[in-house]
Amino acid sequence: MPINEISDPFSEARKTDGVLECEFQGEKIAMILRHEDVRRAAKDWKTFSSDVPFRVPIPSEEDVRTMRQLPIETNPPEHTDYRAIVEPFFRRPKEPAMIAQVEGLIEGMLRGVLSGEATEVVHGFALPLQSRALTMLLNVPAAEADTWIGWGIHVFRVTGGVKKGIALEEYLHAQFDRAEANPGEDFFSALAQATYQGRRLTREEMMGFANLAFAGGRDTIIHSVSCVIAHLAAHPESLEHLREDPSRIVHASEEFFRVFMPLTHIGRVCPVDTDVNGVKVKAGNRASLCWASANQDETVFDSPQEVRLNRKPNPHLSFGFGTHLCLGAPHARLILRTLLQKCCDLVGNIELISAEPRVEREAAYDRTLGYESLVVKFHAR
Repeated sequence: MPINEISDPFSEARKTDGVLECEFQGEKIAMILRHEDVRRAAKDWKTFSSDVPFRVPIPSEEDVRTMRQLPIETNPPEHTDYRAIVEPFFRRPKEPAMIAQVEGLIEGMLRGVLSGEATEVVHGFALPLQSRALTMLLNVPAAEADTWIGWGIHVFRVTGGVKKGIALEEYLHAQFDRAEANPGEDFFSALAQATYQGRRLTREEMMGFANLAFAGGRDTIIHSVSCVIAHLAAHPESLEHLREDPSRIVHASEEFFRVFMPLTHIGRVCPVDTDVNGVKVKAGNRASLCWASANQDETVFDSPQEVRLNRKPNPHLSFGFGTHLCLGAPHARLILRTLLQKCCDLVGNIELISAEPRVEREAAYDRTLGYESLVVKFHAR
């Protein structure tokens, strides 16, 4: 696939049926494809429930973690109470102090690659950027990023025959042991001291919050950053367009989130027999909300295959919709907008050297999302 082509393998099914049945790990799941249908289902938690440990992600994650992720794997009203515990940390990207930190981080990283030769973006730029920015979000020492970078871009990947996810779980337990013995102002300490409905959080609940914080925003930000850099390399006129008027960056970043949606879909369990656009889903089985298809819905977005940096309105669903609107959205927006601003300030152009697309291959579709490897050279202004 050319570097500047947008992947939309759901177009035909979206137009004809609005649903696509696909098998994942031996389970057939009805993928809801149309924008309005996805929004409606996302709000209807009684019909499409998130109160299902391990089964919200697709493929399901019984084999890669031992705890329910919070607050994403709950329904209201529990979800509301759980979410309130961590919202103060996820609002930090709107605070001037953290904005300044992220600006300094990205400017320093860009100056570093501008003074060198070719840069491998996925592992050599986007992963360190995501990891170092996460230390700022969680208010932990910057040195912790070195550990997280060492995990690579897939935190649940098996290494050396060790069970998936065990490195993360061991790390989190150690952090909570430290926080309980010597609390500070960081994310782990806040959870160790938090209460839920009048009682202290259990260790399993603490782990559920922290597991999601590391797993939920890891691949997504890495691939978003990589895709944007690839786009700027393939379309130097886009960088010039933003440089002419930096106020365009806000709309441009939302368009990048729409077209480079890294998470194809997310699962929901139907508590009772449910009709999903003519597909019968039995009680206890899953449907999914296909964000990637909804973001390409031609009844909502004019010429959705085009990257229009001035697209407005842009009701994309890349951060979800309804109750489970992504907690990390302000963090992702801060990173991407700052990256675009600093590229305008410092980068003359980005030269593409090589690209190895990442392809999600499933029984009913193949979808290109992000890169396994992306090598570019940044040229200074």
